[in-house]
Amino acid sequence: MKTFIATAIAVLGITATSYAAEKCNVPAAEWQPREALQAKLEKEGWKVRSIKTEDGCYEAYAINVKGQKVEAYFDPKSFAAVDVKIED
Repeated sequence: MKTFIATAIAVLGITATSYAAEKCNVPAAEWQPREALQAKLEKEGWKVRSIKTEDGCYEAYAINVKGQKVEAYFDPKSFAAVDVKIED
């Protein structure tokens, strides 16, 4: 039973990583600068704490206009949000 659970966790981890990599499949030459993403988010009322690169996406840690802590992934070419997590 422990082996089944460990295998299931490993498969889910690989699937989640694969999914994240599929979210943003943009050649590096087509990426916009992260400063442009920060400016866009701040214009929308977000308070950006940091932006880093994760699995081919920009990953932003910020406070949104509702005052919620947000971890959001953005396409580096279009800045379209591909995943947003609201932290409790």
